[in-house]
Amino acid sequence: MSWTDERVETLKKLWQEGHSASQIAKTLGGVTRNAVIGKVHRLGLSGRAAPSQPARPLYKPAKPPRPAAQATPAPQPVARRVAVEPVATRPVAQVPAISSIEGPGTATVLTLGAKMCKWPIGDPSSDEFTFCGRRASDGIPYCVEHSRVAYQPQQKKKKDTGTDLSRSLRRYL
Repeated sequence: MSWTDERVETLKKLWQEGHSASQIAKTLGGVTRNAVIGKVHRLGLSGRAAPSQPARPLYKPAKPPRPAAQATPAPQPVARRVAVEPVATRPVAQVPAISSIEGPGTATVLTLGAKMCKWPIGDPSSDEFTFCGRRASDGIPYCVEHSRVAYQPQQKKKKDTGTDLSRSLRRYL
């Protein structure tokens, strides 16, 4: 498709009337929307008379009218007290605060504090499950005794010797 003088004039006229590139392409026939846009830019056409309008008007439902402003403020909600019945569960024994003098295994999930040893003692599925509960070291979740168990010193690595290398290479030869 070539741009004849007649087609270029039609393009200019439709562009100035505010038609979209798609509408112009349909009117001219044999060109795409992108071809029309490219030609418009090459011709240096600017400014349009009016923005393009859709072929049919869009239906917009009417908005309901706003209610008039009321002079009285809306009532504030009133707080209500609701009686809550306790759920049937086994009673939870109140355990006194654990001091650092007491032995391990005296803290429960409910009594475990921030600076108490969190080392688990027993089976978590049993009723006798507890935590150590002694005073924990600063920044560590365990007491001194359990820290020794939890944090093992790093083992020193053996130096590789030539015999180890030759032994491992014999496997492949």
